[in-house]
Amino acid sequence: MPTRREPTARQLRLATELRKLREAAGLTARQAAAMLGVSNVQISQIESGLSGVSEQRLRRLAAHYACTDEEFIDTLVAMATDRTRGWWEEYRAMLPTPFLDLAELEYHAAFLWEAQFLYIPGPLQTMDYARAVFAYRVPELPEAELETRVRHRMQRKSIFEGANPTPYEAVIHEAALRIMVSDRSTARAQLGHLLERSGSEHVRIRVLPFDVEGFAGAASAMTYAGGSVPRLDTVVRDGPHGATFIDAEAQLNAYRTLFRRVEAVALAPDRSRDLIQRVTKEL
Repeated sequence: MPTRREPTARQLRLATELRKLREAAGLTARQAAAMLGVSNVQISQIESGLSGVSEQRLRRLAAHYACTDEEFIDTLVAMATDRTRGWWEEYRAMLPTPFLDLAELEYHAAFLWEAQFLYIPGPLQTMDYARAVFAYRVPELPEAELETRVRHRMQRKSIFEGANPTPYEAVIHEAALRIMVSDRSTARAQLGHLLERSGSEHVRIRVLPFDVEGFAGAASAMTYAGGSVPRLDTVVRDGPHGATFIDAEAQLNAYRTLFRRVEAVALAPDRSRDLIQRVTKEL
């Protein structure tokens, strides 16, 4: 297979899982190469995401690594053989790679959980809200790139569309409802959009009010994307230098627990709608 110049996050995840399987089996890359009858370089490229792997070779590797989890192996095969060129590909060379990786992750997710405390989650933002967020960046973005980012964010809403929309749950702090990133008109429209989305069967929006007791998790903002099997879940966290993708098992367990803690003190969906409506009237 041809060598890739820049693997996607999904391709890197497949590569990481294959390396983890080899290491768990106590085998070196040289031994794995000998089992397949290939060079060490090929194994290195596969485990770094620079080269793809066929279904036949992947299943042979899994057998040599004594992996008996058939559901997990089938999922890895699906990742290795997927040739989807999603809508995000039109933005390649136009936006930073993490933008594309996030869109691809959301597209393939079995479910999505969001916990946000200062901003409305990306897939729930209106166009004017998103534009105000991107426009605040320092240094300022050129107008063309700003509009490209806004358009990309709006296309992420595709997870809510089609015959099989992605189950989506968001916990949003009351602060995010009240912070006006733009003007009052934009704020009202954004809250109205939240109310509209919350009426969908596959979307659940819960609000964390200011007056809740026992909450010290304001640093727990995250996007949690469920994989086809739990060990392929992914957490995305925003940082000062862009998004970070987290897939270590211990960290995934920690973030599952964190999300459940945040969720446990949030209002029920119907009471959340009431609070969103009240904040809207106060604007």
